[in-house]
Parts: sequence; structure tokens; C-alpha cells
Amino acid sequence: MPKKVEKTDEQWSRELSPEAYKVLRKKATERPFTGEYVANKEDGTYRCAGCGAELFASETKFDSGCGWPSFYDPVSKDQLEFKLDISHFMTRTEVLCSRCGGHLGHVFDDGPEPTGKRYCINSVSLKFDKGADKK
Repeated sequence: MPKKVEKTDEQWSRELSPEAYKVLRKKATERPFTGEYVANKEDGTYRCAGCGAELFASETKFDSGCGWPSFYDPVSKDQLEFKLDISHFMTRTEVLCSRCGGHLGHVFDDGPEPTGKRYCINSVSLKFDKGADKK
């Protein structure tokens, strides 16, 4: 289990960009097709923008056409937490960083094999580590 990162709301608001703060700490969503990593096809590792935890490897990224970076498997399920989200008149599964509690996006059961999952993640909640070792 990763060591927890605990900060006050004031600390998070000082350390994150305004958009990252809204998404990671207040559960906002960036507009589709506007994120930095939607079309990224480079090799590397996607980390949590809040705490740096390793979340997704580039080889699990795929083009889902939904407007947000999509992955079919995390580096480790221990790096993520899942919560029921019934906001916006929908029932979804929210994906959070298990280390800092940051809101990453949602996971759906319409992804490709081998998992059948689509982790739909906000670009602003990620930092890309280009060329990092693959899973």
C-alpha cells in the first residue's frame, strides 16, 4: 500500500495549477479533447499530478474517441481507489489516486481486451514521464 500524502486544502491550492486543483481536489472534469495527453503516443509512464504516484504505462493507453486519455489497465490496482459516483444524473465508478486521494476520472466496462476496462482520465490529473521504464 502506498504511503498516504496528506495536505490541507490550502496547501493543495498553492501547489497545483488552478485547473489541476479543480480536477484533483474538487472533482471537476476538463473539457473533452482539450487535455495535453489525449493524443500523446510517446512511450513512458503517466503519474499522478498531485503526488507523483505511478498510475498507467503508455502501452496500456488506447484511443477510445471519448476525448480524454484512456487506459485499459493501471500499473497496479493498489495505486487506485474506486468510489461510486452518482453525480450529474449518472451512476459511474470514480477513480482516485490511492496515495493522495486526487480525483483522476472514471472507469467503464467498455474497454478493449485483455481487461475490458476503459480508465477515462483527465489529462490535468496526470504528469507524463517520457521514456520511463515500461510495466
